[in-house]
Amino acid sequence: MKKTRNSQRLHRARRIRAKISGTAVKPRLRVFRSLRTMSVQLIDDENQTTLVSANLSDVKGAKNNVEGAQQLGEVVAKKAIDKKISEVVFDRAGYKYHGKVKAIADGARSAGLKF
Repeated sequence: MKKTRNSQRLHRARRIRAKISGTAVKPRLRVFRSLRTMSVQLIDDENQTTLVSANLSDVKGAKNNVEGAQQLGEVVAKKAIDKKISEVVFDRAGYKYHGKVKAIADGARSAGLKF
C-alpha cells in the first residue's frame, strides 16, 4: 500500500516532535497549513496548553500566500511579546522549510521572536 503525502508528513512530524518540546518560558511554535488557510500556535507541552494562537482570519486582508504567511508570523509574534514570550522552539510539523512555512518563521523573527 502506497503512503500518501499527508501520512508521510505526519511521520516526519512525529519524528520531529520526539526531539523538541515546548515549555512555559520557551514554547513550541507549531505551524499548520492547509489548502485554504494557515494557523500558528504557541504550545506549552509541559502543561499541555496553548498560550497564543493566530490564523489567517486574524490578519486583516491577508491571503493564503507567502505574503499572508509573513503577516501571520508578525501577528503571532506580537501576541507572544504581549504575553512576555520572547524565545520559541520552531515546529514545522513535517512541512518542508520553504515557501509559506519559511515566511511565517521570517515574519515572527522580524517582529522580535528568537528561535
